[in-house]
Amino acid sequence: MLYFVATPIGNLEEITLRALEVLKSVDLIAAEDTRHTAVLLNKYGIKTRTVAYHKFNERAAVDGLIEMLKSGKNIAVVSDAGMPTVSDPGHVLIDEAIRHGVEFTVVSGACAGVDALVLSGLSTRAFTLLGFLPEKNIDRVRFVEPYKNLPCTLIFYSAVHDIKKDLCFLYEQLGQRRVAVCREMTKLYETVTRGNLGDELDITEKGEFVIVVEGIVSNPLCELSVEQHIRHYLDEGEQMKDAVKKVAQDRRVAKSEIYKVAVEMKDE
Repeated sequence: MLYFVATPIGNLEEITLRALEVLKSVDLIAAEDTRHTAVLLNKYGIKTRTVAYHKFNERAAVDGLIEMLKSGKNIAVVSDAGMPTVSDPGHVLIDEAIRHGVEFTVVSGACAGVDALVLSGLSTRAFTLLGFLPEKNIDRVRFVEPYKNLPCTLIFYSAVHDIKKDLCFLYEQLGQRRVAVCREMTKLYETVTRGNLGDELDITEKGEFVIVVEGIVSNPLCELSVEQHIRHYLDEGEQMKDAVKKVAQDRRVAKSEIYKVAVEMKDE
């Protein structure tokens, strides 16, 4: 049997009894970082042998793991934190397990994206977990484009050296939506910073981050053209600058985008 075992995302006591039993009983643990996993195993006195299974050796390691499984061995797969395969290695092994008829199952536990969703205070009715943004800007734009107009909450992972850049990019692409930035979840210095994309958020640049962004909110006025939208507020007696601000808020885009249309209207 092949087990995909969720491990703590921070506090080492947040692990299930079943997970501990599986990690003790299997013949091998395939770990994203054997040194990182050793901290967890040592805490619970687990002596099971570990091997490295990470994104750089994933394809090369799969054949050997499948052969072990076919010979009757039991293997557990763990990532550094949370659920394997969710923005972590594992899916290549799942594909091969299915192809070879090898049974596999999941040992439930933490997932950073789901924890952050609850902490965010944003809608949990429907959500999309998108993981880490690509490195290159052109790839980022292509990646986010299909999700920009979805009404579901969007969840992104971010590393400490990318957090400011990621927040700026999401503001450029998604506009001024509500956002929650969750840091060091389940640990001593867990923090949740709530505000809007585009705000100057007070974020400590340490640890790992999850960014939770509000989905697009339906507004009948947004069915109008931008010019018609602006005229709606002008007809209500608003000054142009206030109309521009309201349209930007309705459409959740930067004011500069609406201002361009307003300038053209003035020139007519």
